[in-house]
Amino acid sequence: MELRLRAPAPSSTRGTVVSPTLHRRSSALPIQKRLAGSSISVSRRGAAARSPCSTLMAAAYNTGTADLVDFNWDTLGFQPVPTDFMYIMSCSSDGVFTNGELVPYGPIQLSPAAGVLNYGQGLLEGLRAHRKEDGSVLLFRPEENALRMRIGADRLCMPAPSVEQFLSGVKQTVLANKRWVPPTGKGSLYIRPLLIGSGAILGVAPAPQYTFVVYVCPVGHYFKDGLSPISLLTEEQYHRAAPGGTGDIKTIGNYATVVSAQKRAKDKGHSDVLYLDPVHKKFVEEVSSCNIFMVKDNVIITPLLTGTILPGITRRSIIEIAGNLGFQVEERLIEIDELLDADEVFCTGTAVVLSPVGCIVYHGRRVEYGNGKVGAMSQQLYSALTAIQKGLAEDSMGWSVQLS
Repeated sequence: MELRLRAPAPSSTRGTVVSPTLHRRSSALPIQKRLAGSSISVSRRGAAARSPCSTLMAAAYNTGTADLVDFNWDTLGFQPVPTDFMYIMSCSSDGVFTNGELVPYGPIQLSPAAGVLNYGQGLLEGLRAHRKEDGSVLLFRPEENALRMRIGADRLCMPAPSVEQFLSGVKQTVLANKRWVPPTGKGSLYIRPLLIGSGAILGVAPAPQYTFVVYVCPVGHYFKDGLSPISLLTEEQYHRAAPGGTGDIKTIGNYATVVSAQKRAKDKGHSDVLYLDPVHKKFVEEVSSCNIFMVKDNVIITPLLTGTILPGITRRSIIEIAGNLGFQVEERLIEIDELLDADEVFCTGTAVVLSPVGCIVYHGRRVEYGNGKVGAMSQQLYSALTAIQKGLAEDSMGWSVQLS
């Protein structure tokens, strides 16, 4: 990857993007040495005094080798773990993104009038990188995330990085943090691209400047019990999205609105929340952060994308994998009563991968699936998907991108 990046010139204009204030971590030094002979440059600008938390994390992880950090990979869950570098690229009012750079992972300073802080003008994406046995790293369908971010940006009146810029930022960030990619079978590196309105704005209007950020974090299973079946509580008061809204893009506001219902569900012992449509209140839509499927008489069915459901990349991949395996797949409206009568139910998403559903509670009625075991269809599709993602099976679809 032939790309030399330089730091943007400092700005003295009030109300523009404030230069990132970043905590430098001593654990980044081996990476800087390893990158010294590569075509990727690392900015050393913006270093600040290290916080106590950052100091402790650096002390804990400043061991191991240049290829793999010394870390107890068996303890990985799905929570933040500071890594070495992140990627930042900005654009001004002309809408052109330039001067992307790798910088030490740490806080980003924003104006309190930033568009993302005041009016939620922001998008997020999520994808994973897996380490193969030969040490190389695989990305799964990253161009789909780039395209989805561009669609969301158009909806929120934001400029967006080109597909090439998005992919370059993701690849550079993963390679700079390669020692944080868990060993084969121990997890994956979760990649979080962000696009935010970083410029100051007081009235309701598009922000004058925007920032594209990519950071990474090693993760294990999203749900604490891994592939074990999860429990869903059907939400009867709130709705995740409405027709004509933003339910079909990954805007940050979509996730803030599900936290209350999700917390109530977890307080009752459930894993997550199942949402119904806001008009008829009987058609299944999706879970808080993932799509949903059902299996009936060996037919795989998932809700039709009607504008209120996120077009998940894992969802699309499962549909294509199932079709290649010879299964009948239907995308159509699903009433809640039909879901409760299914043979199997499972969720899909970048974070959850494929999670079987063990029970759903609706109007106080508890319906269980599979006697607490993973269904045969769920297991087959999970195995087929993850084999491609981890490089254990031939990628006849051309989905994987290998980083050496």
